Parts: sequence; structure tokens; C-alpha cells
Amino acid sequence: MTDKNSAGHVAIFIPTFGDGGVEHMLVNLAAGLVGRGVRVDFLVKETHLPYLNQLPPEARLIDLGNDGDRRLLERFVRYLKADAPDIAMSAKGRDDRIMIRAKGRAKVPTRFFLRTGTHISARHVRRRRNRLRRLLNYLKVRRLYGGADGIICVSQGVADDLMRITGIAADRIQVIRNPVVTPKLEEMAKVDIDHPWFGEDIPVILGAGGLRLQKNFPMLLRAFARIRAQREARLMILGEGRQRHELKMQAKELGVSDDFDLPGFVANPYAHMARARLFVLSSHWEGSPNVLAEALAVGTQVVSTDCPSGPSEILDNGRYGTLVPVDDEDAMVEAIAHALDNPADPNFLRAAVSQYTTERSTEGYLRAFGLLRDAGGQ
Repeated sequence: MTDKNSAGHVAIFIPTFGDGGVEHMLVNLAAGLVGRGVRVDFLVKETHLPYLNQLPPEARLIDLGNDGDRRLLERFVRYLKADAPDIAMSAKGRDDRIMIRAKGRAKVPTRFFLRTGTHISARHVRRRRNRLRRLLNYLKVRRLYGGADGIICVSQGVADDLMRITGIAADRIQVIRNPVVTPKLEEMAKVDIDHPWFGEDIPVILGAGGLRLQKNFPMLLRAFARIRAQREARLMILGEGRQRHELKMQAKELGVSDDFDLPGFVANPYAHMARARLFVLSSHWEGSPNVLAEALAVGTQVVSTDCPSGPSEILDNGRYGTLVPVDDEDAMVEAIAHALDNPADPNFLRAAVSQYTTERSTEGYLRAFGLLRDAGGQ
């Protein structure tokens, strides 16, 4: 890669920061930008949340307070007027709306970018929103994204969906892969796990994500129960959410409670991924599922639904892992059984995510932001 230097000032605006994949990727991006000499401000409304302790010390963590959207908007506008960063970027719907409102009020030369990481139309369909309500939401999305100076999508599927529902031209949208593969990932994957399952020969099937509708874990649990009836196996799902009780009750009804575990949120999922026999993504929809790329990065075999969008791009249409139709429990059972009986070469799997490194992703963002320049400053 050509030797490049970059400079500039980027504000990452994410007051709704939580413990999900979006947040993790933005922290990784902040580290990548800092490593390229960019001044980074990371604006949140709570500073004691997962992943924030992984921000590089050079990044400025700014607490905007947690006392309502009106005050949040006012403080963000003041920040923009005082600091006038070259770029401001948000990455979640509620934050996006506040940022575009702030753009209109601040009147600064900052360029405002929206980063979208979900397949919007699939999400609306799965949430059973009627056609009129979907159309009204699409009009709001169109107005929102029409107010941005730049748009970044995490997969081509997300970009195609956004263009289809908004009419925004392709030349206004840039696809940049998530910065999943970091220098720390391999090191964290080697950390020991204090869980008895990983000291035994019984294969562990792993899932990960928020325990909510999108991830379709009830289907994965049903498929696992059928696998368990045929052979010894265990299922572990990392993550938290409102479906915890429902999943535990389902496991009891299926008779697999002793071979099912919900450890909750895990700060280092890579160590679990590296020791699992198989990682399974069962989602109804995604944008670009980071957990799938992370599992491949540590050399773990994967099975995934061919949901909109991301899995087919990450797996190169099935080259690096089996894709099954969404909600097809029979196909999921067959794919899991086949993967358990036919392990893949870990080095082959790692090659799937060469585009998802922090270095490549950071380069893409710098180019999109117009902050990438030759070493001579030209």
C-alpha cells in the first residue's frame, strides 16, 4: 500500500452508545483514525459504558449529558461552533436526526456524514409494519439522508436498499467494510476462558448478539434441539436482551436446558469464538454482521442465514461458510450437522475477512471524508 499521511479533525457523535456492534466498530474506527494522525472527538451522553475504555488515550471523550434530547442538541451545537471539526459522523437513527438538526443550527463548515449499518426495509417488514407506515418511514429516511453531506454504508446490500427506498444516487453513497479485524483481536482470542464446556470434547455451537427479534435465536434453539437429539453438542449464546426468559423457557420445553447457556454480555467474545466448534448466525436481517467476520477472523467455521444483508458478502456467496434461507429450520439443522462433521481449514477461513481490517477500513473512511493525502501533503 502506498505510504499515506492524513490529518484532520473528526467528531463521532453517538449519544445513544450501548454495548452493540455499532459501538464496537466506532471505537475501532476511532483507534484507526488516531493512528493515522487524525484528531478524534467521541461524543456520548454516558462515559462508563462497554468499549469506551478501549478508546485510544489520544481520542477526546466528551460527555454531553443525559438530560434529554433538547439539551443534547444545544450542547452539540455549542460544541460544533466552538470546535468546528472537519467531519461529524453519526451512526444510529436517533443520533442521526439530532445531528442533521444540529447541522442546520450550527452553520459551520463541518461536513456531516451518516453511517448506516442495517437493512432498513427488511427491518420494517420483519417488525410487521404495514405498507402505509413503511412508506411514511421511508419518506422520513429520504429527508434525513438528503440532509447529509455524505453517506457511508457497511455493505453493498445496505447501500442498494438505501438507494431503492430513498432514490439517493449511487455516487452519494460509499460502501466501507467495518473495522472488525484489529491488532488486539488475535491476542484476545488466546485468553483462557473460565467455563467448563471448553475443557471437554463435546462440541460447542456459539451464537452472539442482542437477545431480540432480529437475531432469530428461537429458531436456532429449535434447530439445536434437533441436533442434540442426534449427537452430543452444546449451544451457547453470548449477549443480553428482553428474550432471555423466553429462550430459557423454550430450552426447558425442548429438553435441552442442561446443554444451553446464556452467559450474558461478554467483553471478550473472541476467546469463546476461537474455542467453539462452530459459530451460527440465525438473523432475520443484518447490515454487515460483525460477529460473523470476527468468528472467521479467529478461524472458526460458520453457518449463517442468507439474510439481507451482509452474510453473502462476507462469505463470498457460500465459499467461506454455508448460507441457508432465513427461517428454514430444516436447512439450518442440515448445515450445522454437515459443518460439525466436516471442519474447514482455519487459515482458509481467516482469508475471508482480509477486507475487514482496521487499516483497510480506516483508509476507506479517510478517503470518504476527503482527509487522505499524499505524504508530500499534496
